[in-house]
Amino acid sequence: MVALLTMFTNPILSSPSSCCCSSSITLLLHPPIPLTTVHFSLSSVSAFHPHEWFSISKFSKASRNELKPLFPQLGLRPTKHISIQCSCINSPTNLHTDIGILFPFFRELGLEDRETELVLDKNPTLALTSLDSIRARVRSLLSLRIDSLTLSYLIIKCPSVLTAEEIDPFICFVRDELENKIEPMQLKHLLTTADPRFLVGFDKKVKLLLDRGVPSEKIGYVLNHVKLAKAVCLRPIEEIDRTITFFSPYGGIDLIVRRPEILNYNLESQLIPRIGFLLDLSGGDKDATGNVVRRLPMILSYSVEHLEGHVEFLRSFAGLNNQEIFKIFLVFPSVVSASKERKLRPRIEFLKQCGLDSNDIFKFLIKAPLFLGLSFDNLNYKLVFLVKIGYKYRTRDMAMAMGSVTRTSCENLRKVIWLFLSYGLSYSDIVSMSTKHPQILQYNHSSLEEKMEYLIEDMGREVGELLAFPAFLGYKLDERIKVRYEAKKKITGEGMSINKLLTVSTKRFSTKKKEKKFLHAVENLTCDEG
Repeated sequence: MVALLTMFTNPILSSPSSCCCSSSITLLLHPPIPLTTVHFSLSSVSAFHPHEWFSISKFSKASRNELKPLFPQLGLRPTKHISIQCSCINSPTNLHTDIGILFPFFRELGLEDRETELVLDKNPTLALTSLDSIRARVRSLLSLRIDSLTLSYLIIKCPSVLTAEEIDPFICFVRDELENKIEPMQLKHLLTTADPRFLVGFDKKVKLLLDRGVPSEKIGYVLNHVKLAKAVCLRPIEEIDRTITFFSPYGGIDLIVRRPEILNYNLESQLIPRIGFLLDLSGGDKDATGNVVRRLPMILSYSVEHLEGHVEFLRSFAGLNNQEIFKIFLVFPSVVSASKERKLRPRIEFLKQCGLDSNDIFKFLIKAPLFLGLSFDNLNYKLVFLVKIGYKYRTRDMAMAMGSVTRTSCENLRKVIWLFLSYGLSYSDIVSMSTKHPQILQYNHSSLEEKMEYLIEDMGREVGELLAFPAFLGYKLDERIKVRYEAKKKITGEGMSINKLLTVSTKRFSTKKKEKKFLHAVENLTCDEG
């Protein structure tokens, strides 16, 4: 079949009523001949449409160089008459969509004409796709909560989103089954980085995650915190399954839900070696290794080389062995994120200057691991504060006090000191008390105030008794102090030592209380008989 495609400047065809059709192109059918030929005459057209959906006059004035990106991809040569060879038998032409209509259509989507030319150059299939089909695809993309700005970016960056067959099943799954739980920015990144062919099987991989235990209410969180192209689309479903199985002894699917980024890493080259390193450091203790990973799932984002560097530093500079280092990892796994030179070295050096040996450093770090993680400003403020109230610099007492104040805020520390001063204690009294019981510097100031009020108002004691037994402030007011004081007061009166009152074990305290109640009852009985 031969089709002669000629463009006319017929005023009827230019009327507003013709804006919804491509009647500006007239097809003149001729008797069949072996080859289909389309003659497209540019010279015969001076105007296309009054609404300027597509200005053929502007188009014909463009230089040959400007037309090159568009025409060669369409099989057209920018000559006076253009012939297109079509192999289609069932249709008079393969040009299902008039190219001119695409320009105003894309303008509505926010694309400039030069961007539309680029899109057609990248994806010539658009010219062979019906406008209804393109519109339907646009509506589908918008149904994913993708805004118009993101959509125009997608079309320019990856025009195949408008024509690729794999897109529709993907959209249906995300919209209907996942209920649009994937964020638009995640979809934007996925559709611009992954070839549409790799979207095939996306639904099966997500369903695998659900089948293996990811709660349906958490699947959106998981998918929004991974690199979808890398972790899902480009990864075989078998590897995803093996990754979940591998983590069974270390937290399983719960670990992945807490830290979905784990799925970004390669199982063989990254995850297995990193877990293996921690397992070796623990002496083969899978449970302990799992505890470290559960406490800080982000530890798996660090390479084996990075972990080795921190372990070697603690071994060589702090004098710790592998067992001690792993115990520090257990209480403070974030030590691996601390800079060796900016944080670890100067702080361990400070402990050495305070007279602590390797064993002391280990005990200190187990009790006060935050000493390695707090900011310089935070530690500097507290150090200056301790020096001001009377602690001597570079002493063991100073180190112990620093260990205690790492577990409280600068504001709470200031209020605690002010509270002691308001009750008549001096700086030297505070240093004396905190040297005996460093924890008093880290207790909540409101809790301390309640205990001091009870000591003075209800128990009738002097605040000076705290100098001899500052640990009083560490006991729970309602569960220990009040209960024991009220019980003892009924039996022995009020003149008892607060040290003995609180330090005796619960079992022994209960036994003594029963004995004294019995003796008291016997005495009363004897008196009555007399």
